[in-house]
Amino acid sequence: MKVIVIGSSHAGYEAVQTVLKEQPEAEIHLYEKGTTVSFLSCGIQSYLEGVSNSLDELHYANEKSYTEQGMHVHTNSEVIDIDPKGKSITVKTSEGESTATYDKLILTPGAVPFELPVEGTNLEQVFYLRGREWADQVKKRMNTAKKAVVIGAGYIGIEVMESFVKAGIETTIIDNLDHILPTYLDEEFTSILEKDLKERNVQVQTGEMVKEIVGENGAVTKVITNKGEYEADTVMIAAGITPATKWLKDIVKLDSKGMIEVDEYMQTSEADIFAAGDATTILLNPTQTKVTIPLASNARRQGIVAARNIVKPTMKMMGVQGTSGLSLFDYHFATTGVKAIDVDQCKNEILSSYVEEKIRPDFMHEEDNTVKMKIYYEKDSHIIKGAQLMSKKDVIASINTMAVVIEAEWTLEHLARADFFFQPEYNRPWNYLNVLAMQALDETYGSDQMLF
Repeated sequence: MKVIVIGSSHAGYEAVQTVLKEQPEAEIHLYEKGTTVSFLSCGIQSYLEGVSNSLDELHYANEKSYTEQGMHVHTNSEVIDIDPKGKSITVKTSEGESTATYDKLILTPGAVPFELPVEGTNLEQVFYLRGREWADQVKKRMNTAKKAVVIGAGYIGIEVMESFVKAGIETTIIDNLDHILPTYLDEEFTSILEKDLKERNVQVQTGEMVKEIVGENGAVTKVITNKGEYEADTVMIAAGITPATKWLKDIVKLDSKGMIEVDEYMQTSEADIFAAGDATTILLNPTQTKVTIPLASNARRQGIVAARNIVKPTMKMMGVQGTSGLSLFDYHFATTGVKAIDVDQCKNEILSSYVEEKIRPDFMHEEDNTVKMKIYYEKDSHIIKGAQLMSKKDVIASINTMAVVIEAEWTLEHLARADFFFQPEYNRPWNYLNVLAMQALDETYGSDQMLF
């Protein structure tokens, strides 16, 4: 059996490893249009800040390691067409075009940066950040940049902004929505982060739409929005991503946003063609809707499921909670399930509760001993639908507990009484997650609510 995998990032990597394990006799060919395979874009911030020593460290695998496993690796090889009936692909390289046949095909084309529809994006020192080549260009630019504008305040924009500030670059961050990290955190949290950024002399401009990027002699000089103008010698565009699927339009079925439509086995509309990763949607458990959540964790799960099903459908793709975490200077934060921006997608009426709670007892004499939390739950059933955590202490691994709670459809009553251990070095007699549920119940029924 000949298996072709197109794309070598998170989903492609897991697909290859799974086929190697499940189908050891298979002939595996990996096609990558870039110069290297299995680049880890999630590690770019560590490279920009000098934590990682080189871009070569940000790879799951390389051509040598794949070849040693008996694979056939094709870099600088862009797949530009597929013939599902003839089971063949067309590949473009520097030497021209050629074709190759397959028995099974796994698509992991990923996504590309959203191209801002304004003038000036082609000026010198205007960058995107996705992939090895862009990371290298941005790192080199940081050595001479003095004043930067970051367009987009999602995860990528926030990470780049922090790297710029740490490098001593005067930085402005712009987003068209009302607060930073709008798809990840509610305003109770982002207002604190924005205040902290301003104290660090970061100019935060939310609720503004970029109208034009202006330059002189081919180099960028400023960014113009509907509300102001901001000088810059460097601009980073991090305004979201779009699926890299235009070339697949007449080959497999795509939805209105260009995402590859797959069933629960990651099978596309065409026989023997599977897909995984950022170019596919995924089921969000709390809302039971198909959504776009471009996280490495999701892509890796999908890559495994797709590869497990190439012979016959044996494993279904589970829904997720969209769990993620990040840090921004002194703060650590994480989220899972629904948030203010998507709570209206739930079928039943949803309530929320915000809590600030001490992490450890006062006698431990710790500074910044507080965690800020928010929980979303159904009004009638009390089934938990979402949660967010933020603290200067690194306690965000607790969001994994909340992700399991949501998938298990626990209620506030379950969480309030959950059996969490107590040791003063780690927590208080009531774990802060217990307290989060307790306060939500108090707000619903009053403080006389009997939990036991």
